[in-house]
Parts: sequence; C-alpha cells; structure tokens
Amino acid sequence: MHPILKPTLRRGWRDLNTVQFGVAPAHARVLAPVDTATGSFLTLLDGTRGLPLLRAEGRRMGLPDGHVDGLLRRLADAGLLDDATGGGPAADALRTRADTLDRLRPDLAALSTVMPQPSDGIRKVAARRATRVRVRGTGRVGALVASVLSGAGIGQVDVMDGGCVEPWDVAPGGLPAESVGQRRDAAARRAVRRAAPGRPPRHPEGGQDGERPLSLVVLTPRDGLDAFAPAPATAEQFVAAGTPHLYAGVIEGTGVVGPLVLPGVTACAGCLALHQSDEDAAWPRMLAQWHSGRQRHVPACDLALSTTVAGLAAAHALAFLDGAEPALTDTRWLTSTPGYQWRTQRTPAHPRCPCRANEQRKGERTSVDQVPHETMSG
Repeated sequence: MHPILKPTLRRGWRDLNTVQFGVAPAHARVLAPVDTATGSFLTLLDGTRGLPLLRAEGRRMGLPDGHVDGLLRRLADAGLLDDATGGGPAADALRTRADTLDRLRPDLAALSTVMPQPSDGIRKVAARRATRVRVRGTGRVGALVASVLSGAGIGQVDVMDGGCVEPWDVAPGGLPAESVGQRRDAAARRAVRRAAPGRPPRHPEGGQDGERPLSLVVLTPRDGLDAFAPAPATAEQFVAAGTPHLYAGVIEGTGVVGPLVLPGVTACAGCLALHQSDEDAAWPRMLAQWHSGRQRHVPACDLALSTTVAGLAAAHALAFLDGAEPALTDTRWLTSTPGYQWRTQRTPAHPRCPCRANEQRKGERTSVDQVPHETMSG
C-alpha cells in the first residue's frame, strides 16, 4: 500500500491542532488533535512511499512507535485515505493506459472523494470499463445520455433507434449537425465512440459472441409521452430477463427522470400505469387519444431542459452501476420550464401489477404521493 491523502479534499487548519479536509459539508471531515510533528507527517502521504518507508520517516520525525499505523487507520476510517497502487489487476491495467486514465482522472477523483475505502475509486472506474449498458432512443436526451456514459468510462454502450437524424435531433454532446440525414443508430454509435476514453478491455466472460452481460437499459424515447407514461409492453423483455432499466425524457415543457426499475423488486411501468388509472379514471382514454394518429409537429424539447434531464439520468445510471443505493427506485423526478424546480413523485409497486414487486413491499403505502415543487437539494 502507498497511502495518499485524497487530493480532491482541500485541506485547511481550523486552529493550531485541528485540520479540516474538504470544503462541501457532504464529504468534509475534521481531524483533531494534530500536533506539529503529525501535521508535518501528513505532507508525506502523497502516494510515493510504502508503509515501511513511512514508518521509518515517522521514527525520524520523533513520532512514537505505532503512531503512524494508528494515524493511517484513523484517516482510512474517516474516508480520507487512498492507495496510489491498489485496486487489483483491472486497476493496474488501467494505470498502464496513461492516455485513457488521463481522460478519466476527473471521474476517478470524484469517485475517490465519495468512496470510503482506499482504492475504491479506481476499482469502480476499472469496473465501469467492463460494463455494458444499452440506451434505447437517440434524440436530444438519449444520444447525450449515451455519450456521457461512454465518456465516463462505461466500456460498452449500445444504442438502438430507428429512422434518420432530423435537424431537431442535434444537440451539443449528442448528435452533431453533420449527422442530419444519417441513420440515428449509426450516428449515435459514432458519437459514443468519439466520447469514449480509449478502447475498453476484452471481456472473456461474455456470451458466445464475446459480448458483455447487459447491466442496465436506459429508455429515452424521442416521444416524451413514452417517458412520462411508459407502456408496460415496451419493457416486457427487460422485466422477464430481470434487467434493470431507467426511464428519462422530455414532454412539452416537463422533464422526467425515473423510475429505475429492478424487476420483481421495485415498481415497473405497469405499476405506474395502474396508479395513474386509479388516480384518474379518464387516464386510459386520454392516453389512447394522445397516442392515436401521426404527430406532424416537431415535439417540444427545450435544449437546456433535455440536457439537464440527460445529465441527471446519466448520473443516476452511473451511481447505480457503481453500486450506490438506488435513489430512483419507486420514485421519479420531474421538473418543468420556466421554474425548473424539481419535484418528487412516488411510484410504489401496485398490488394488481403482474410484476409481483408488491410482494416485496407488503405493509407499505400503495398510493401515489405527489410532492409539488419540492426543491432537490445537494
């Protein structure tokens, strides 16, 4: 182990014996008491020294026996310590790809900040490169989601869509202007490749064609109605296969992110549809009318709103893939122009839905709780 104080957490002395690591309250920590010799020793934790050398330096500085190991334990327990050489074989392989690692250093720094154990950050970054995600729908939201996931280190990002790129599909970070008239799926795949920080490693545990197993599907339909009121049939194959899937899109002036569906465990599109029908008896009739006929107008999809929705969807997808506690299960977030205040809508499992997720939620409420204009903090 080559200990290093997490460099993204800025250090400052609150007084002569107290060091604060970090600025933002979410991840800031305070270490005390810190004497002068220990304060000097902290400067040696830069990842260039192993434990034997650090112990020798500690003795040279007059620190008592066991002090260095005790200090390192305190720092590790507080989530302030990283390991410049840890993370396992996949992390070691990533370190040999300097060009790829340099592209991913901001993401690595962010993960190292929030991950409690040394080496967790680079271990998560390396794991992303062995992960496969599918994005269905490559309009202003979907193409950007796919590019962000690829740029953040997801090794394989599949994209699926039909038709050709229209001028109104173009968006910064998504489909470029020169792709107008090209097949949407082909143009999106090129955008994904451009965003990727180097070629991912081979995955020997894939199927017969060497493909990685699918970890997540992000459903970003160009028709925002299919994100706001998703048809259960659209996700039947993912529910049957047990594949987690996340919804995101824009309809009119409203953006929606979620729910994240863990099949058989959390609420699915069928649960949402049943709740909407319970709340509004006319909902099925209205939905049928909205879906009938061909839409001849360009859909309303504000660029700033679609970019916001895509960023939030990609962030939640990455957090889930990194192993964080899912924040969008049984929940979705909505925001509307021009106020852009996020509000939370609970979407619990429905007792009549054949997905059977309600059996995992016995004793919980089954109504939809709308919290108007609840501003999202953090």
